[in-house]
Amino acid sequence: MKNRRTDFRSIDEYIATFPAEVQSKLQALRAAIKAAVPEAEEKIAYQLPTFDLNGRHLVYFSAWKKHIAIYPIPSCTETFKKKISQYVDGKSTLKFPLDKPLPLELIGEIVKLRVADNLKNNGTKPSR
Repeated sequence: MKNRRTDFRSIDEYIATFPAEVQSKLQALRAAIKAAVPEAEEKIAYQLPTFDLNGRHLVYFSAWKKHIAIYPIPSCTETFKKKISQYVDGKSTLKFPLDKPLPLELIGEIVKLRVADNLKNNGTKPSR
C-alpha cells in the first residue's frame, strides 16, 4: 500500500493508493454496489468511499492489509444473519479477506437491504 493520504476527492483516488490486486477487488466491490443501486451517488465521506441515497450515507467501504470492509451491516432476518456471520466483525462491520474471492452476490444483497433501511429511515417504502 502506498503512503495513505487523507484528502481523497474521489473513489478513484482512494482506490489508486492500493496494489493492483487490491484495486481490482475494490473496483469489483464498487461495481457490485453500483449494480445493486445505480441511483446512488458516489462520494468520499470520512475519507472512505461512500455511496449516498436520498441524501443519506448508504454504505462505506475500505481496504486494509488483510481485508476489505463494508459498513454498516443492514438490519436483517435471522436467516440472512447466518449468511453473513463469517464476515461480521464488531457491531456494524463486515470484513472480506483479501486472500479469498469477494462474495459479490452477497454484497449486492447487503446493499439492497441497506437501501430498504435507508428508505425506512427516510419515511418512505422501497418499490418492488
